[in-house]
Amino acid sequence: MAFDFKKEFKEFYMPKDRPEIVEVPSTNYIAVRGEGDPNAEGGAYQRAISILYAVAYTLKMSYKSDYKIEGFFEYVVPPLEGFWWQGGTAGAGYGRKEDFHWISVIRLPDFVTREHFGWAVQTAEKKKRIDCSSAEFLTIHEGLCVQIMHLGPFDEEPKTVALMEEYLEKHGAIYVQTTVANRDDMLKAEKTPEKYKDLVVRVTGFSAQYISLDPVTRKEILSRSYWG
Repeated sequence: MAFDFKKEFKEFYMPKDRPEIVEVPSTNYIAVRGEGDPNAEGGAYQRAISILYAVAYTLKMSYKSDYKIEGFFEYVVPPLEGFWWQGGTAGAGYGRKEDFHWISVIRLPDFVTREHFGWAVQTAEKKKRIDCSSAEFLTIHEGLCVQIMHLGPFDEEPKTVALMEEYLEKHGAIYVQTTVANRDDMLKAEKTPEKYKDLVVRVTGFSAQYISLDPVTRKEILSRSYWG
């Protein structure tokens, strides 16, 4: 039977309907970055999804080709995930979907290396006849997180996020983590913020532009950063 990430890692893919704390380990992903309304017909987000799945399924079906991956086992392609934020603000204005920045990702099995990833990108381009050059091999260590299962329309997500924030306050916790940034980049951003407008960190369940945060929050992030 094929390995199913959703079943093997239920704590991450099948969260409860109430806030809980989990620790997400360092994980490799296929990633595509972009911005704009995810609902736009033929927009950047929809193109990104096509690229992600083209590369993901090329890797999944590699065992049927001449390309062999050491340690390979059959698996179900993991669910689509994403990191979302809007520049210059904490949280998200759901009425301004065109202002969204995002990194859409699909988890990779541990046996997939950068070399295997490069092969999959080139192969997917040839077979699917689409430009997959925007796909990248991305490692993210989320660490301690608060999560909850959101049920309902995306526009009602703020209510669910509010429950997580309330949970954090009630338990006296401060949730701060970096996603695609390291400590050195944040220190450099302190000195030359104009060069780091695309530096994004995770703060209390949402992503935010690092240089837009107040000095106290930035100091807290730096004090808790251990990657890089």
